[in-house]
Amino acid sequence: MKTSLGPSAHEMNESFETKDKRGSFTPVSIIFAVLGALLFAYFIKRAGVAQIFEGMKRLGAGFLLVFAISCVRLLVRALAWTRCCEAPHQLKFTDAAKARVMGDALGNLVPLGTVIVSEPSKAVLVRDRVPLMAALSSLAIENLFYSLSVALFIFCGTASLLLAFPLPKPLRYGSIGALVAVAVIIPTAFFVIRRQWKFASGALEYLYRRGVWKNVLEERRERVRQVEDRIYGFYARHRSRFLSIMMLEACFHLAGILEAYVVLHFISVGIAPTLFNAFVLESVNRVITVIFKFMPFRAGVGEGSTEWTATLLGFGKGIGTTLEIVRKARDLCWTALGFLLLLRRGLSARAVSVETARAVAEINKVSTQGAVPVNQSR
Repeated sequence: MKTSLGPSAHEMNESFETKDKRGSFTPVSIIFAVLGALLFAYFIKRAGVAQIFEGMKRLGAGFLLVFAISCVRLLVRALAWTRCCEAPHQLKFTDAAKARVMGDALGNLVPLGTVIVSEPSKAVLVRDRVPLMAALSSLAIENLFYSLSVALFIFCGTASLLLAFPLPKPLRYGSIGALVAVAVIIPTAFFVIRRQWKFASGALEYLYRRGVWKNVLEERRERVRQVEDRIYGFYARHRSRFLSIMMLEACFHLAGILEAYVVLHFISVGIAPTLFNAFVLESVNRVITVIFKFMPFRAGVGEGSTEWTATLLGFGKGIGTTLEIVRKARDLCWTALGFLLLLRRGLSARAVSVETARAVAEINKVSTQGAVPVNQSR
């Protein structure tokens, strides 16, 4: 039975008018947007406009295949999210998929949007299906699985680069450092979860009691404790789901490799792409995505890193940049679809952003009071 758990579209849009007159673009967001645009223009010019244009022509209708593969990536993460939702609540696959499209659309266009807006907005957009707290908890758990899969994927990609190519010394040392860090972090995280150690909240509580960052930790220590409780609780109750969720996250990365391979197959001239080439390029893409989340569409940094990697793999000038532009074209299509879905629900991007901030503030307020009600609806 459908229950109205959140404000209507009209109320959310009105909340923007009454609660936020500052606009969407801050000086920081403008700086990042301008910097990204400048970097993008620089790497386009460096790669060669003619080469990129020819590559796009060779791709042609193949872009439809690329978009179809990207559908798989979105759908498997939506399915993983539903697997992380616990009874008595049930998140439908279609609702999760739509929320992911709309939330990612917001995150793509807003600097720092992935961290501040995109993820929590997905929970807000399904609060008419499941309580907000349940949606946020399941989303947080799914993101932990995704983060683990990304760490493993980057580990394998970095190891492949080190073994297969003579890298410059600074990059080689950095890659070795990254491998060591991942090799330590993943087993440690698994051990902490298995033993259910309150490591993070315990450390914050220790600092709080000694007066370190007391104002900052006043609210956050309780929120961290609750997140730990939910993660450990999910592990204790649903160990049988772990393998299926990790397999879904693995499918996300495998689809990314296939996507890169398909694009290279169409645009490459003179060298036949391999799945290994696509794997290395996709692993570099994951690194850039993780590090430069604050850049809208990873403008500029994606082109530069992908072009360098493609050159290292032996591809001609402009191939890496063209691959990255195809990825951005795919992201633009999904972003447009996300905003169309928002419009269909009578929502604006600003209204969803404001409602997300309000909903998270509600959760934080309740958390500091020591109790979280089952239903966070109004």
